[in-house]
Amino acid sequence: MDKILVSACLLGAQVRYDGGHCLIEHPTIARWKSEGRLISVCPEVLGGLPTPRPPAEIQSRFPILVSTGDGRDFTPQYLAGAELTADIAREHNCVCALMKARSPSCGNRTTYDGNFSGTEVNAPGVSAHELIRGGIPVFNENEIEELIEFMSSRLADTASPPSAQSDNYRHGSTCG
Repeated sequence: MDKILVSACLLGAQVRYDGGHCLIEHPTIARWKSEGRLISVCPEVLGGLPTPRPPAEIQSRFPILVSTGDGRDFTPQYLAGAELTADIAREHNCVCALMKARSPSCGNRTTYDGNFSGTEVNAPGVSAHELIRGGIPVFNENEIEELIEFMSSRLADTASPPSAQSDNYRHGSTCG
């Protein structure tokens, strides 16, 4: 059974920086959860940060620097959390991830610019980057339909005879 790595806050765990969550209420996510497909992680907690914690943003990417508005350096915790998150994804053979948009850990497309101004930049969070680098597609909570399509394509490919799988590949399918 294909597994999906999921940001714990999206499953209702109160692990966000403010002690809250961002529970996704979607029938397919609920079904996958009941089937045991979802592997819950919070990279920031895995890295040793408490809940609640001060908000942090990526200040620099090369070299990486993640810090709070008052200058506390959380880079070691973010890097440790990213490494542990990638390890968990590999350990459970996760085929993709569903992560929290714009998070300095989990954002797959954008994160905040490091000035605490609410301005977004086109760059992934620390953990999302590590997952993507390891070949794991990362979706966010605004891309549920794309995630469902990805998973459906995988199921269709595994149910197809080998010749059909080869044909799908030749026609540019993104199936894994």
